[in-house]
This record gives sequence, C-alpha cells and structure tokens, in this order.
Amino acid sequence: MSRDPKAKKVRQNTLVGKLKEDPFLTDEELADLLKVSVPTVRLDRLELGVPELRQRVREMASKNHNRVRALSAEDIIGEIVELNLGENAISVLDTTEQMVFTNSKVVRGHYIYSMAESIAIAVIDADVALVGVANIKYKHPVYAGSKLVARVTIREKRPKGRYIVWVMIYNKQVEVFRGKFLLVEI
Repeated sequence: MSRDPKAKKVRQNTLVGKLKEDPFLTDEELADLLKVSVPTVRLDRLELGVPELRQRVREMASKNHNRVRALSAEDIIGEIVELNLGENAISVLDTTEQMVFTNSKVVRGHYIYSMAESIAIAVIDADVALVGVANIKYKHPVYAGSKLVARVTIREKRPKGRYIVWVMIYNKQVEVFRGKFLLVEI
C-alpha cells in the first residue's frame, strides 16, 4: 500500500482522466486500470467528490431526455447521457436476464438494434424522423449484465431532410454492434 501523497495525487488525477475519457467505467474497471483495490478507488472518488457510476449516469441522463424532439422519453431504449442535437449523442443500456435467449444467455438482437435505432432517431433535430435504410453488423455476443454504451454521429446531412448516421455500440470498450442508418425527416 502506497502512503506517498504524491503517488496518491497522481492516482487521483489518473482516475479523473480515465473518467473523462469514459464516464461509464465501474469501480472494478478503474481498480484494474489503476492497479489498486476497489475500496481505494471508492475512497479516492469520495475524496474527489466523484459520484458512483449509477449516479453519474442518472445525472447525465436527466439533462438530456427533455431535449429530444423526434421521440418521447418512453420510446428511447437506454438512457441518453449526452446529446448534441444534429451532431452526436451517447446512450447507455444495462442488459438484464429478461433480454436473453433462454439456452444461450445471449441478449436478443432486437434490444441492441432498438437501442441503436432510438439513439439514431433521437440525435436528429426534427419533430419526426424514421429509418429508411439500415446496414448493421452484430460483432460480438452480449450477455445479461453487460452495460452497453452507444455512440452516434451524424456523418452527412443530405438534401430533403435525409441523414447518414453511424451508431457504434460498445461493451467494456469492445465494439459489439455497428450500424449505418439512412434517416428521413418527415
């Protein structure tokens, strides 16, 4: 155990930096990255005033749901934690046992697709938008208990209210889904 105050300061600065890069890191993942125990991470978070993961997600989500124009809050699969209408967004989804196939315990694809579709529509700065074409790839299986992070970017704005939108979904920073959507504003 390190009692060096300089080492502690460096570790805490690293912790803050890692959370800026990926605010969805769990205490366990932070402990692995920092090569310290989970209680050490929790004490550091407490000293720094950094809330636990659930609270961080809740705070980010509450700021963004009301800004979505194209969907109502109950139509969004996952929680939108960052939203720049007309540009990009991030959402998270905690997968559960109710979402999996019984035999394989793999999350059903329609949950992952629905997450991607809803965040793609939500980022469009329009009253109504629909998917015209979707080109998708499921890259790795997802199991119950996984925290999925979807990152969406509007790549191109075309005439007549058409948008090319890319959605990448990650589990522990590993891409599990990729989608390219042509969205149409109506």
